[in-house]
Amino acid sequence: MAERLDTPLEARRRWRWYRQRTKDPDRVGRVSEGVARFLGTPRFVIYLTIFCVAWLGWNTLAPTHLQFDKAALGFTALTLMLSLQASYAAPLILLAQNRQTDRDRVAAEQDRQRAERNLADTEYLARELAALRMAMNDLATRDYVRSELRGLLEDIVEERDARIRELELELAAMAERRRVERDHGDGSLEAPPTMGA
Repeated sequence: MAERLDTPLEARRRWRWYRQRTKDPDRVGRVSEGVARFLGTPRFVIYLTIFCVAWLGWNTLAPTHLQFDKAALGFTALTLMLSLQASYAAPLILLAQNRQTDRDRVAAEQDRQRAERNLADTEYLARELAALRMAMNDLATRDYVRSELRGLLEDIVEERDARIRELELELAAMAERRRVERDHGDGSLEAPPTMGA
């Protein structure tokens, strides 16, 4: 009640019905779109044709005392009715076109924003992908690690084989020394006989 103290109570009551009916500011636009949509249908053309034929037929074929729009005057009332219909139809069609233009403008703006976001996302992903590729060049790949491990394994096997050969030679030398010691039974270390002597 205390929302508008500067207005008398009677004035607020008088316009309350108007405010209650006009709470939806988009109602006129929706009604104009509905009318414009109907005016563009074949049904409307058929209804208007039936109306005009009935009007002309009644005012031509009916008894003279029942005719309300004389053919001698060029069907003035019919002309006025069609002019009135056209004068209301044109602004309603323009209102509907303006609303459609506004919707198209909003849709185009949303499409433009979506395209900008997609472009920004694509550029970001391209930069991230390039950074990953550069980082991958610094990292060892699976094939590189395998080849390095294979090379290390070959080096270890060669070292092991070389060490085994060395140990076999040492073992053979020790076995030869023991055999020589056994052959000389006295334990003295004489030089073994040479083959050429």
